[in-house]
Amino acid sequence: MKKILIIEDDLVLSQTISANLIHEGLDIEIMLAHDGEEGLASALSAKPDLILLDIILPKMDGITMLNALRKDEWGKGVPVIVLSNLSAPENVTAAVIDDVREYLVKVDWKIADVVKRVREMLKL
Repeated sequence: MKKILIIEDDLVLSQTISANLIHEGLDIEIMLAHDGEEGLASALSAKPDLILLDIILPKMDGITMLNALRKDEWGKGVPVIVLSNLSAPENVTAAVIDDVREYLVKVDWKIADVVKRVREMLKL
C-alpha cells in the first residue's frame, strides 16, 4: 500500500483531494498535515511515497519545509507535488531547485488533474 501525505492548511481542500483519491479506489493510505512543522514531522516519521505540499502554510512555509526535508537522507528522494496559489516565477524556481516533481497553481487545475498526477507518479 502506497502512502500519500497531503500538507495543506485548507481543510476543505485537503479533505476533497483525499476523498477523490479514495473514490478512485486506489490502494493508498492518506495522511494529512495542516502546517509545515506537522508536515515535516509526519514526512520524516511516516516516510510517505508521495507528498502533496502547499507553499503558504502556518508555522513553517512549504519552501522552508521542503528545504528541511531535502536535508534528510530519505527526504532527498521523496517525490513532491507543490499545490499553490503562488504563480510568481521566483516561487516556481525555488520549488524546482528543490527537486519538486510538479508545481501546480491551484486556480489552473481541477481535482481530477491531481488524481491523475498521483496515479502517474505512483504508477497506480
